[in-house]
Amino acid sequence: MKGLFLPSHGQTSEKTASPGAWARRMALAAVLAMVLGVAAASAQAAGLVVDHASAGTFATIPQSALAAARQKTVAWYTHTSHGSQLYQGMVMLADEGYDLPPGFTDNYDTDLGNAEWDTLTRTWLDAHPAATLVMWSWCGQLSGMSEAEVDGYLAKMQALEAEYPGVVFVYMTGHLDGSGPSGTLYRNNDRIRAFCRTNAKVLFDFADIESYNPDGAYFPDGSDACEWCETWCEGHACPANCTTWYGDCAHSHCFNCYRKGQAAWYLLARLAGWNPVGTVPVNASLLLFE
Repeated sequence: MKGLFLPSHGQTSEKTASPGAWARRMALAAVLAMVLGVAAASAQAAGLVVDHASAGTFATIPQSALAAARQKTVAWYTHTSHGSQLYQGMVMLADEGYDLPPGFTDNYDTDLGNAEWDTLTRTWLDAHPAATLVMWSWCGQLSGMSEAEVDGYLAKMQALEAEYPGVVFVYMTGHLDGSGPSGTLYRNNDRIRAFCRTNAKVLFDFADIESYNPDGAYFPDGSDACEWCETWCEGHACPANCTTWYGDCAHSHCFNCYRKGQAAWYLLARLAGWNPVGTVPVNASLLLFE
């Protein structure tokens, strides 16, 4: 470290003659190392990808983080049938005592297939200046979109981020369609994932949550029906209210909705400032502010 005098082997000086001076130098070195360590950690701060592993982490979210998420979330979630799976999962969890954030607006009206979705977002945000989060879902469009059209979606999201710097915009992948890794959907989802990772964005990986069971087994050729969910619940303890809600999870098995609800809470808790052990902190600019 520049400015610290470290005598070479065999060298003597009055700087080494005083134990007190040497102790002060060592203390300074320790402080500098700590500061540099904090700076390095800050440099590693990144975006946030919420996926199947996030759903599996739900049980570890502390009550304090859930409370902070409820307090800081002023969200507008717009979707149609497939996107309702996320919200339905949160409703199932509310049945278990995980009350929804009072500021979470569920807008079952339209989806990212609406060419005016960004204009609708501006209108809502201008009317709700306290908003902290906006999230839109797909409903099958990514299965047939070109790469240029996907890039158009990404460009619109970036424009909104620039116009509303105090709002977190959550990117999303599209639900599985059974086409597997060789399909258009897979390509488009990967394009969104790569963009979000490269540019430190917040991504709710809808498709990834459908692709893995809680043990981590991968089902790349599955569909939005979540075929593995049925098998899983036959051999494992699924949520007690899963039978009750079966049929209310649009296009799919209730356990698929439940997992997406868990992942949604992970998303909100992380954006409210919770950092699980072993995770990289989320960029401060992406945190929810009251």
